[in-house]
Amino acid sequence: MVSTSQNRRVPGVPTSFAPLRHRGYRLLWIGSAVSNIGTWMETVALGRYVADETGQAAWSGLLAAAGFLPTAFVGLIGGAMADRGSRRLLLGGANVVMAVVAAVVALLVAADRATPVGLTLLTLVAGCAGAVGFPSFQAATPDLVPPEDLAAAVGLGSVQWNLGRIIGPALAGIVIRLSSITTALVINAVSFLAVLVAVSAVAIPRGRSLDRRPILATVGDGWRIVRSEPHLRAMNTTMCLTTLIASPFIGLIPAMVNQVIGGGEDTNAVLVTAQGVGAVIAGLFLGGFIARFGIQRVTMAMVVGVAVALVAYGVSPHLMLMAPALGLVGFAYMGSLSSFSTTAQTWAPPDMRGRVMAVNNSVLGLLYPAGLIVHGLIADRTGMREVTIGSGVLLLVVIGARQLLGRSASVPTRLMLDR
Repeated sequence: MVSTSQNRRVPGVPTSFAPLRHRGYRLLWIGSAVSNIGTWMETVALGRYVADETGQAAWSGLLAAAGFLPTAFVGLIGGAMADRGSRRLLLGGANVVMAVVAAVVALLVAADRATPVGLTLLTLVAGCAGAVGFPSFQAATPDLVPPEDLAAAVGLGSVQWNLGRIIGPALAGIVIRLSSITTALVINAVSFLAVLVAVSAVAIPRGRSLDRRPILATVGDGWRIVRSEPHLRAMNTTMCLTTLIASPFIGLIPAMVNQVIGGGEDTNAVLVTAQGVGAVIAGLFLGGFIARFGIQRVTMAMVVGVAVALVAYGVSPHLMLMAPALGLVGFAYMGSLSSFSTTAQTWAPPDMRGRVMAVNNSVLGLLYPAGLIVHGLIADRTGMREVTIGSGVLLLVVIGARQLLGRSASVPTRLMLDR
């Protein structure tokens, strides 16, 4: 952890922004924010390019999956590497690979030699690199801020991701309209320099594990510690339930627009933006909430909030009510994810933090697409409103039942900041 001399509060600094007073965290946050905006620009640009070239939505979906799925599998290896190697080297190396891939993609598109298969394979390579590097960033966070700022640091991490999700597509649209898809792709390739500069300027501690077994032999240790540590086991159970039951609302926003509202791209953009704004606000307030109320109350409030907000979103009769309801869903959902991450980073043994964070990422990477498929199939038979309302009610019932049976999915009534 950082030295205790850094643990004193600075008068006038809000709890939510306190982590930014620490130089290492601030530089990595800024670098990641710039790169994340570029990544979302590429996502929009490539999606449009593939859609224009093939006329098939399936290719756009496959392209997105290629970048997302490595988190569930390759990320476990990245977590094991983060626990015993140079996190600085892993972060830097991963971003170099992603920058090179981004540059190749831009060159292929500029030369009109890009194919859907080639772009999918390149996206898969970049996704694997990101999955290897991301656990190092997560595992390093508790070493860059004092314990009392950890929850706020996790919240600010979600803020920069969601800001990128809002700013990136909007900026991509402007750049493509004024210039070209290639320009948007070039901006993404250059954006990785922000992370590389930050990594080179920050002293990131190495992993603390002294285990000398082969890397692949240590991958499963993350799952074992999550099962054996009560706080981590409870967190993981709640995260699995929330991800499987509630998270598919994200991918089904376009279906809600088409089937319920009957809108187009503008309507979809309004709902996506509303959800992103809600998530940003949650990230800004999370640290203060946890400092005041404790992680148990905040986690359960956020999970229950997701369920109630999903019901409100599902019953909303038109866009004017649906958008703020989805903003509340985004607020509660991102707050719950950030609470899960705070629990993992706090209670994981320091020498296994990378592997525990990789387990969290793997759960999201596996259960989100699985839930999306199931919800989509159910929605085809019942309707989008019904599946959205049903998911909220089911989450409430499941969480309530666990509480009544004495198997609460939240951590004990003890502030994690006490650790």
